[in-house]
Amino acid sequence: MAALFGLRVRRLREAAGLTQSELGKRAHTHSTRINQIERATGSKPTLALAQTLDDVLGADDLLVELWPYVYREAFPDWSRKFIALSERAVVIRQYMAAVVPGLLQTEDYARALMRLDPTLESTEQLEERVAARLGRQARLTKPDGPELWIVLDEAVLARSVGGTTVMRAQLARLLQAANDPRVTMQVLPFSSGEHGSMDWSLTTLTMPDGSEAAYTESGYRGQLFEEPEEVKSFAVTYDQLRALALPPNMSLDMIRSAMEGTYLGECIPSRSERRRLAQVQLQQPGGWRLRRGRPQPPRHRPRP
Repeated sequence: MAALFGLRVRRLREAAGLTQSELGKRAHTHSTRINQIERATGSKPTLALAQTLDDVLGADDLLVELWPYVYREAFPDWSRKFIALSERAVVIRQYMAAVVPGLLQTEDYARALMRLDPTLESTEQLEERVAARLGRQARLTKPDGPELWIVLDEAVLARSVGGTTVMRAQLARLLQAANDPRVTMQVLPFSSGEHGSMDWSLTTLTMPDGSEAAYTESGYRGQLFEEPEEVKSFAVTYDQLRALALPPNMSLDMIRSAMEGTYLGECIPSRSERRRLAQVQLQQPGGWRLRRGRPQPPRHRPRP
């Protein structure tokens, strides 16, 4: 697909009577980059570059429509069909056990996650995958974008990815996304206990014709289910997760407190915090009981 994309760019460029250097200047890039695209070498074009080339060459959205098939090659084989279905789905419901869903990830958050992938071969491949993931998000802003229902495990909020600054920006992105009436967001608290999707994330998709699919993912592997009975079972699991999760308003409050640094959740206090609390307790009336380790009656001074 990258080769087909490059061939179309070359033919359109030649039909417009432009050299690679001239096209590069008009597209605000270098002639070397145009050469790489036409020869399908180097990193794949970003969506922004594909749109610019389409405008400059008057391709009438041909290059923009080809681009999803090009970037899909940046993902493993087992996830490509799921991505293809996601691009057509009218309703997307997701439960995320460990990380923010790709459709709502910031660039820095996505890069920090993808850098951990043991199958990553180069920096170029990393940037391809980041660009591809961000490109998928464009559909959310379109008038015909899908309805999105997200259930985040509380672990997603508690685990910092990429450092404090990156995580704070990511949480702000979640709050911003929740302003869209097509987006519903819930948090599944630790206090909800065990449930049917503890070891993997779950996505259910509803297609324009009413058909459905389910996708589960754990670690670096995923599996797509399209048989109606199997999909129905996963849909029931997802409904149970929604029932266990906090209401949207309470969920957004929890996300906001995590962003502002006031979130404590159900985490065990740090060692320094436990030491500070212990010192406060020792200074309070009855603290001698804690110092001695077991209750003892107070000593009475003999009367003179």
